[in-house]
Amino acid sequence: MVRLFLNRKAFIGRSKATPATTIMVGVALVLATTLAVASKRPKQTMAAPLPPDLLLDGGRKLSFERSFSLEREVKPKRSFWTRVVDVIAGQPDFHYLVSPYSVVTDLKGRIIVTDVAAAGVHIFDFAQQKYKFISRRDAGKDPMLTPQCAAVDAQDNIYVTDSQTGKVFVFDASGKFRRTIGSLKGGEGYFKRPTGIAVDSAAQRIYVTDTLRNKIYVMDMQGSVLQTIGKTGTADGEFNFPTELRLHGSELAVVDAMNFRVQVFDRSGAFHYAIGKPGDGAGWIFRPKGIGFDSEDHLYVVDGQWGMVQVFDHEGRLLYYFGQRGTGPGDFQLPTGLQIDSHDRIYVVDSFNRRVEIFHYQGVAQAEKGRP
Repeated sequence: MVRLFLNRKAFIGRSKATPATTIMVGVALVLATTLAVASKRPKQTMAAPLPPDLLLDGGRKLSFERSFSLEREVKPKRSFWTRVVDVIAGQPDFHYLVSPYSVVTDLKGRIIVTDVAAAGVHIFDFAQQKYKFISRRDAGKDPMLTPQCAAVDAQDNIYVTDSQTGKVFVFDASGKFRRTIGSLKGGEGYFKRPTGIAVDSAAQRIYVTDTLRNKIYVMDMQGSVLQTIGKTGTADGEFNFPTELRLHGSELAVVDAMNFRVQVFDRSGAFHYAIGKPGDGAGWIFRPKGIGFDSEDHLYVVDGQWGMVQVFDHEGRLLYYFGQRGTGPGDFQLPTGLQIDSHDRIYVVDSFNRRVEIFHYQGVAQAEKGRP
């Protein structure tokens, strides 16, 4: 590198370059040396070991894949000249998860995470190495203050509930704001505290839980209320602070938080069954948060208090659980949202650790496919 630097000086001298050019070339070469040396420095810390695969009945398996929390992780490889600019001007302010709450994936495989403390929505696109942050906190009209849960429709439009403003914000697939749902002319609100949301594109229906009213609102795509499901109580079909929603096949699953259970209805609101009971043992649900279904119709329930995800069959039998309180890979601290995509990848919002962790469930069909 010293020889190269001297040769460059000789060349610059022969070509009568300007002092500014000389300085720029010199700075670039010194930075190149610095970056090269820095890249060869041994790492001072060792990565925590990954949790082992969880081997299940019938050749099924659950594996930990990775976690993420930063915009920079979407495009980890930065060019040489980008790093040079970083050294001179300082690194840009990358977005990061502050207090993430819910997660959903769209048809493009993008991962959409609501962030209560950041008052916005993160869109991580690892396939295209792109990132976008949606925020309307400073908007003069219809500011989004406390984004809670998110859903997408068949066109990848994004629907976000705001528990503080009592509205649902709708963005197109590129993140551009389109409209709000939940306020009538004159400022009245449909919702006291909207939280969970699900969109049935085929039937042109939007389902929203109103946690304080103990109801589910069923609306058309314009936001007109068609019916409500539930009322306050502890009986079947009644709620005590309902939160998350999930559509799966012909069923609608609802987290009935303070009744410590998940209730399952058909899409018209007829009660089918309930899973869970209060307690602190395996199979009991103490602080249910996010829910989801895998390709084998198993129900996954995040328990925020115990830092785990429990998996049940339709009869309410506990099949297995994963996670524990902690900060290492596969651990959780106050987990909240959960999403399972079409490939049985499980995304869990690890809220207090400010990250999303990704697991992969391999069911019977996948296990048989992998056998010789």
